[in-house]
Amino acid sequence: MRGEARKTAVEEALSRAGLAGFAPRDPATLSGGQRARVSLLRALLARPEALLLDEPFSRLDASLRAGFRRWVFEELARQAIPAILVTHDREDCPPTGRCLAMERWQ
Repeated sequence: MRGEARKTAVEEALSRAGLAGFAPRDPATLSGGQRARVSLLRALLARPEALLLDEPFSRLDASLRAGFRRWVFEELARQAIPAILVTHDREDCPPTGRCLAMERWQ
């Protein structure tokens, strides 16, 4: 993806993730939660065959977490991207799909 199509895709993704208008900002000026969202957006825009997500929501404020989590799961489903999500928070498990819980590592 190049040129205007790329710019449009980035702006649409930022808007869907609640980051409209952030495209021209220097990454150093973003908060930890904003950086986490941008990192995940970049991964999704690359249209990977699969994603490994390691604690993708841990740096987000509680007020942002639920909405962004829902958005991520919707995007993964919309783009048909299989994902493995590693988390310590059961709330981060997708509402649909398979979930494997490990209580203790042995």
